[in-house]
Amino acid sequence: MKAVAYSIKPFEKEYLAKANQKKHDITLISNPLGPDTAIFAQGKDAVIVFTNDDLSAVVIEQLAALGIKFIVTRSSGTDHIDQAAAAAFGIKIANVPSYSPQAVAEHAVGMAFALNRQTMKADQNSHEFDFRNDDLVGFNFSGKTVGVIGLGHTGQAVAAIYHGIGCRVIGFDLKFPRNLRHIKPVSLELLLQTADIISLHIPLTPETRHFINQETLEMMKPGVMLINTSLGRLIDTADVLTALESRKVGYLGLDVYDFENGLFFEDQQQDAVKDVLLVKLMSHPNVLITPHQAYLTRETLQEIADQTIKNLDLWQAGKCIGKACVCAKNCKNSPQPEIPPLLNYGKPA
Repeated sequence: MKAVAYSIKPFEKEYLAKANQKKHDITLISNPLGPDTAIFAQGKDAVIVFTNDDLSAVVIEQLAALGIKFIVTRSSGTDHIDQAAAAAFGIKIANVPSYSPQAVAEHAVGMAFALNRQTMKADQNSHEFDFRNDDLVGFNFSGKTVGVIGLGHTGQAVAAIYHGIGCRVIGFDLKFPRNLRHIKPVSLELLLQTADIISLHIPLTPETRHFINQETLEMMKPGVMLINTSLGRLIDTADVLTALESRKVGYLGLDVYDFENGLFFEDQQQDAVKDVLLVKLMSHPNVLITPHQAYLTRETLQEIADQTIKNLDLWQAGKCIGKACVCAKNCKNSPQPEIPPLLNYGKPA
C-alpha cells in the first residue's frame, strides 16, 4: 500500500521503519496535513496523520479527489477527523485503540509530584545558586484522597500508583469496570466534593466538552489539585483561570490545552503574538504545563507504529480492522465499535 505520513517528528522515524519492514511504500513528511499540503497525498492509497493535522470536511474532500481511500491516525482520539465527511466519500478510518496506559499514568502522577514539591521553582532557584527552602513546602501524598475520573486502562494505572504510595483512591466512570482494584467506586458528586487530587482520564464527547467548568469547580475542595493528561477541551480554560485566582484550584497540571491545535508540537518562541489564555495560565507559579508529551516513551512510540502498520496490513489484505475501526456509521463495509450509552458528565451523578 502507498501512504504518506504527515506531521512526522524525527523521533518517530525509527519506530515506523522497524514496524513497517519495507512492507508498505510510506513517504514521511514533517508538514502537517491541511488544505495546502493535501496535494502530497496524490497517488497514494492512505494518509497517516496525527492529532494536529487538519482533517476537516474541506481537506477530506481534497483527499478523496486525490484518490485516498484510508485514513490512519497515530492516536486513540479521533476528534480531529470529520468522520461524517469521510463516510460520505467512502474513506475508511482507523486509529490506535489503546497504547501504554503506564506511560500516561506515570506522567500524570509525575506532574502531581512536581507541583506539590514545587520542583520547577526549586530547580530554577538552584540554577541561580539560590538554595533557600522558602516557599517550597509541600504535603505528604500518603493519606490524601485521589479522585480518578474515567476508569479505563489509564485511569486504573493511575489509581495503582497512588494506592502504592498510601493514598485513598476513589473513582467515577460511566460504567464501572468489573474487578476494580485499589479504587472505591463513588458518585461523581462525592468525588468532586472530597478529592484532594483529581485526575482526568475520560474521552472527549459532546457531553464531556468543558466538563471542568464553573459548576464542577465550585463543588471541589478549596486548594484542590487538578491534573489533565487526556484532552484539552475537557476543561473550560477561562473558568479554571478564575478558580486559580480565587485559590479554589491550588495546583493545576496540564499536558493538554483547550486551544493547543496549531500550537503544541511546534516551536512557537518567535511568534509575535502569544496565546493570551496560555500566557495567563503560565503566569501562575502553581501551574505546570507540558506539551502533550504524556504518551512519549519509547515503548509507546513502538506500540503506535506497530498498530499503524497493522492497520495498513489488514486493509491491504481486505480484512476487517476490528477495534481500530472508527468509521462513521454509514461508512461502507466497515464494522462499528460498540459504544456504551453516554451520561452527561457535566451533571453530577
